[in-house]
Amino acid sequence: MTLQQLHYVIVISETGSMNKASEQLYIAQPSLTAAVKELEKEIGIQIFHRSGKGVTLTNDGAEFLTYARQVYQQYEFLQEKYVGRNVKRKFAVSSQHYSFAVKAFVETVKHFNTYEYEFAVRETKTCEVIEDVSTQKSEIGILYLSDFNRQMMQKLFQANHLEFHKLIDCGVYVYLWKGHPLAERESIDFADLEKYPCLTFEQGDKSSFYFAEEIYSTNDYARVIKAADRSTMLNLMKGLNGYTFCSGIICGSLNGSDYTAVALKDCANVMEIGYITKKNMMLSDVGRVYIEELEKYLGVEK
Repeated sequence: MTLQQLHYVIVISETGSMNKASEQLYIAQPSLTAAVKELEKEIGIQIFHRSGKGVTLTNDGAEFLTYARQVYQQYEFLQEKYVGRNVKRKFAVSSQHYSFAVKAFVETVKHFNTYEYEFAVRETKTCEVIEDVSTQKSEIGILYLSDFNRQMMQKLFQANHLEFHKLIDCGVYVYLWKGHPLAERESIDFADLEKYPCLTFEQGDKSSFYFAEEIYSTNDYARVIKAADRSTMLNLMKGLNGYTFCSGIICGSLNGSDYTAVALKDCANVMEIGYITKKNMMLSDVGRVYIEELEKYLGVEK
């Protein structure tokens, strides 16, 4: 097993394609395939499922990748410190669709030299937030727990060797654009919302009520429209008088000032917003600054 082989596996997993990986690595595809097969033979597991659509990690491969990333990251740190090679350090965050998570990321990047770091922020599906942190594609994942999803999510955290760190408790709000007929209300109940479409973030093939970003995912809505990204969600709010549920934390500097959050009437549910990391893993310098920026924006009391 060599560091080069570990690097190959990491790049293949990130690109999802032998062709793309070979281009990025400047290596012929047959040579890349042979190197991976040699590694699989040596360690006695199959790392990738191969198909005409590309490659995906097997269960054994996903576990192997977790360790491979740790080893290769330490190698890059050693190269940077002692060999003088200009290796960019990496920092990535995966999050459910929260503008405050992006805002904290923006402020974090300002603290560091972007010539020396490779930064990435991914607003994505709940299951991918968990997967990204589990495989160390991202150092930190941002999501929420509630009485409804807590037991299932904690089982997933345990299975993937993850820790959940609470940031703040939030009430439940109705998120809509300021021109919506209900936008000026002090509070809104479910009866008020009946004639408007409920907007949700789609969760892909692994869709589950437990993965939903909207806290009332099991309610029976007359009209539901799914969106894949935050920008589309905002457009649907404005164009169709749609609404969704949120924590009430709105970042106007990123989403604009055309949207508002109104308290959901007689709501006893609480959203526990926090972040996940690999168990027993210390945060990097960038990771610590990112959490500080999150806490500052959310007003977390220490």
